[in-house]
Amino acid sequence: MSTPLVHQNTIIKPVVTEKSYSLAAMDKYVFKVDPAASKYQIKKAIEDLFKVDVLGINTVKHASRTIRSSKTGRHISLPVDKKAIIRIKKGQKIEIFNAAKP
Repeated sequence: MSTPLVHQNTIIKPVVTEKSYSLAAMDKYVFKVDPAASKYQIKKAIEDLFKVDVLGINTVKHASRTIRSSKTGRHISLPVDKKAIIRIKKGQKIEIFNAAKP
């Protein structure tokens, strides 16, 4: 079967912003995920790591872009990143988001 180590490589970190906290009130949670991960892999990882039932997943992929460094003046290429918005069953919670609330 799959190991938690594989899932930890799929889910990179939770996205902690004001908007993600407002989505958490609607049973939606935002995570930064591996750009190569599919929706099925993300769903399996969330269900195994947090013991919740996933109802749906929306993904947003940001392409790599070039910015100019204010420190050195050189152009820097930012990597591709991907976010997943996870909708879980009503009444279930992911404790990472609940613990970080002020």
